[in-house]
Amino acid sequence: MSPGLHELTCQELVELITDYLEGALSAADRLRFDQHVAKCEWCKIYIEQMRATIQAVGRLSKAAIHPPARDDLLAVFRHWNA
Repeated sequence: MSPGLHELTCQELVELITDYLEGALSAADRLRFDQHVAKCEWCKIYIEQMRATIQAVGRLSKAAIHPPARDDLLAVFRHWNA
């Protein structure tokens, strides 16, 4: 581990997963992310689950989502960080 960098926790990994999957992590965060995943079986499983979810959801068309369900999902995403 480089000086000044702390080991990534599982919670921090969860918070960084989107940037990781989009290739948007800084080099330092990517290194910390990769080092954590190399030692944490649970986070490896979590990453695999996220990739599978993205792949499955990516196949949905707008018409395939029932309008009330779509509205509920959009409301949750609009307020997820509140």
